[in-house]
This record gives sequence, C-alpha cells and structure tokens, in this order.
Amino acid sequence: MHKYEIVIFWSDEDDVYIAYAPELPGCMAHGDSYEDALKSITEAMELWLEVANEFGDRVPEPKVNQITFDIHKAAPELSAIAGA
Repeated sequence: MHKYEIVIFWSDEDDVYIAYAPELPGCMAHGDSYEDALKSITEAMELWLEVANEFGDRVPEPKVNQITFDIHKAAPELSAIAGA
C-alpha cells in the first residue's frame, strides 16, 4: 500500500480514538484503543483505494513527509497491526 499520512487523536466527545487519512477525502475510522483505530483506518484506506480504482477515480499520490516515523523502531508491537 502507498504510504499515506494517518492522523489519530482522542475524542472526549465521542469517547474513542478518531483516525483519518487527510490525503484520502472522507477516509475516517475510529477505535476504542489507539491500536484499534490504527487497524480500522488501515482497513478503511485499503477499501478507499480499492473503490477509487474500481470506479476509475483519481488516486492521489502520497505527499512528501518532512518527518519520518519508523513504526518498527518506535513501536514494534504496532507494526504488525498497521501491516507495515
């Protein structure tokens, strides 16, 4: 899968973690834990890309990140969840 940015934050209002992919319009998910939100947004992104390709919609190229985050080094237990 392409390397798209993922934003995850806690929502007091919803009492869950909210996750979204800013480069994929409307691609959002949530989870009771950070790990659940990460897993859910990863699945949502895969489906977003699948549907866009199926209908011939434009799939944006991932933007260039100025900050590199290596999930394998920072949180090895999350790398398997993210499919990294």
